[in-house]
Formats: sequence, structure tokens, C-alpha cells
Amino acid sequence: MAPAQLEVSLVAGALATIVVAAMYLPGVVRVFLIAQSAHWSLSYVGRPVVLLWVQPTPNYGDNIPDPRLADYGYDGGIAMVLHPVVFGLWVYAGLIVAYAVWSRLRGLDPAARPVPFAGNPEFTGTLVVLYAIGTLGRLAAYATGTSGKAGELESPSPIINLVTIMATLGAIGLIVFYRNDSARTTMLVVGVLTAGELVWTAIVQSKTPIMGAALAIAVRFALTGWNRVKVIGVLGITGVAIGGFGWLQSLKTDAASKAEAAQVDSQYPAIVHPFLSMLRRFDLLEAATDAWFAGPNSWLSPKDVAVHAFQSLIPTQLLGAEKFRSGAAWAEQVRGRSVDMSTVEVSLAEGNINEGYVLAGYLGVAIGVTVTFISLLLFTRALYSRYLAVAILGLSVIEVPVLFERGVLGTVEMLGKYLQAVVVAWLVYLIVGEYRRRVRELSGVPLPPGKTRTAQWV
Repeated sequence: MAPAQLEVSLVAGALATIVVAAMYLPGVVRVFLIAQSAHWSLSYVGRPVVLLWVQPTPNYGDNIPDPRLADYGYDGGIAMVLHPVVFGLWVYAGLIVAYAVWSRLRGLDPAARPVPFAGNPEFTGTLVVLYAIGTLGRLAAYATGTSGKAGELESPSPIINLVTIMATLGAIGLIVFYRNDSARTTMLVVGVLTAGELVWTAIVQSKTPIMGAALAIAVRFALTGWNRVKVIGVLGITGVAIGGFGWLQSLKTDAASKAEAAQVDSQYPAIVHPFLSMLRRFDLLEAATDAWFAGPNSWLSPKDVAVHAFQSLIPTQLLGAEKFRSGAAWAEQVRGRSVDMSTVEVSLAEGNINEGYVLAGYLGVAIGVTVTFISLLLFTRALYSRYLAVAILGLSVIEVPVLFERGVLGTVEMLGKYLQAVVVAWLVYLIVGEYRRRVRELSGVPLPPGKTRTAQWV
């Protein structure tokens, strides 16, 4: 067996182990583990397999063949850059297996826990208002050309960016927590919200919105209980989401661009063509290549990491200085060591394993995947919380793929951004609650005993 084939097989074995262990874990954790495995398999298995099979020549407009790996030789290059990935995934798989065994021995069943905000009328009303405000923000962003694109260094308008986050929270929150006695109404609401995220995906040219919606549907089913129809439904929605994204993108492409893309794709076998668009979006193998060429202990010091993480939690207005952006810094300081990035400004997803490797070698990889494991448990548990702020943060990781393609710094940056969104959501929640209270008073309906809003915030 060639060296690269061995490394890819070890990666596949670790991911399979994670999926098997996830089958013994009920609730939302299982959904996230399977989603992580699918995401990482596209980057660390799917792309290497295509590279080893096709041996494509690097071309402008095609990010699947990495010139660095092509120059080194795909077999030797892929085997080389996957060393830290294999180590990190097997450490992560070991943590998941240990947690699954511990959960089974303790008899833990998260699925049996109540979900306080599921069907909560005040929370549902809050999510509707957030979605309405956010949708107006999206329309304004589109009309003014400030909607941003995938990989941009920063949002052209931070205020509009914060407002559009409201649409994300509203859509994902309603998909997860909306309840109605009518199955038809529920399907209509979820379908409309998913379609809206698909359209926004095409506008911003990012896979994140629609993949977040698909993950939210799976989380909803994990909270309400699985059956064969729901499993088939999630698989079907995921397929439609991926296919629909490519279809919508093609509508925005002119004839010349389509011809150029067809020329680029011509070096791949026809059987691979349907998956090329998807493989180009899942690019953690490039980040792994960045990390290997940069080397261990080559980026930030532990003190720098701590300072940047702390500052990420402080609003920019209070900090009084521009925050550190790990995705942009990775592009300039890590990828820039092996690729000329002098004329490019972009924010890249680095991944937990790759970030850990350049920070502290294999020890950093172990720490990085451990942080991801702890974050996974905390954020998935947050969806069962009775506290508004905690539940909102739980929704954030459904939409923002920090558990899939970001490291410690990216996770903290997301947390800082969504803490501001939590404040807005809380204010809307208070207004909606006060409005409902006044409506009850006018209609003579008493407030349910023990019903308080502050108990759901602190």
C-alpha cells in the first residue's frame, strides 16, 4: 500500500470509529458527531482520493489540486500533510469512544431531558421578530452590495452583519424549536425557512447558511425523536441542499464562465463532476498543507493565543482597537509562508488540528481536538437549557461551523460575535414578553403561575 493510501485509510478508520461511537450516544451529540465525520471525510478523505486517482494539474480557478502537493508529488505530499490529521482524529476518536462508554455505564440519556424552549410561545415570537429584522437586514445588504461573500476578510458593514445574524438565529431557532400540532404547518414553516437559507447561500456564495439549515433539521429530529421517515428526510434535504446550491450558483454564472469552468473540470472523470463543487468548498486539506509547510511551533505563542482569545470576547467599541482575526492571520502568516499571499486578502478556515499543529506541534493537536470535544459537549447541552442566553449560544454552533472547520481562536471569535447577538435577542425577548402580558391583561387571561422572564435569562 502506498504511503498516502495508508494515511487516508487511517483517517477513514478514525472517522468510522467516531460514527460507530456516535451511534451509542443519543440526542444532539450524535447528530454533531456524524456531521463532523461527514465534513472531515470530504476534506481529508474525498479530496485526497480524487487527487491520488486523477493526479490533476493545478490550474487557475481550480483549488482542488494544490501546487505544493503537485510539486512534491501527490503520494508523498498527501502522506506527509496527513500525519498530524491522523494523530488528531484518532485522539478525538478515543475521546468520543471513552465518552460513549462512560455515558452507557452511567445510563445517561440526554434525549430524555426536557427542552424548555421547544414550543415556548414567547421564545417563538422572539425568533419570528429576529428573523423579520434579520431578513430586512439581508435585503438591505443585498440592495446596497454589502452582503459580503464567503472568505472575505471582514464584512463590508459590521452593523448590517450584526442585523443579518438575527435572520440566522431566527431561522435556525425556528427550525429547531418551533412546535405545532399540525404536521402540515410545521413542514411548511421548516420548508420556507430552509428555502430562505438556500437563497441566502447563493447570494453570499457560501455553503454555511444551507448546511446550517440542514443541520438544524437533524437537530430538531434528535430532540423530537428519530424514525425511518425522518432519517430519509434529512438525507434527502441534505442532498437537495448540496445540489440546489450548485444549481443556484450556475444561474448566476454567465456563458463564458461556464465554458471556462467546463474546461477546468475536463481533466476529471465524468463520475467525479457532480462532486467537484462540493469538494472545492471543503478545503481543510489545504489548511493541513499550510500547517505542514509552516511547521510546528511556528505561529503564535501561548501568551498571544490567550490575549487574542480574551480580546475576542470584548466588543470592538469597548476594546478601542481592531481585533485579531485568526482566519485572516492564518492566510497571511501561515499560508503565506508557502504561497504568495501578498496580493490576496482573505479569511480562511484553519481547522482545529491544523491550528494546533502550528501552535504547539502534536501536543497542540491533542489540545485542539480536546477543546473541540469539550465545546461539542457544552454547546449541544446548551440546547436543553432553560436560560435564554445559553440556548441562543447553542443555536450559534448550528449555523457557524466552528466545531467542523475552526480552531480555538475561531471558536472564541464566534462566541464574542454572538454574545452581542444574545443581548439583542434578550431585548427582543423582553419586548415580546411584555407585549404578550399586556394582551393577556386586555383579554382577561391570567399569567401562568410561576411564569417569569428573568428566570430564563440568568
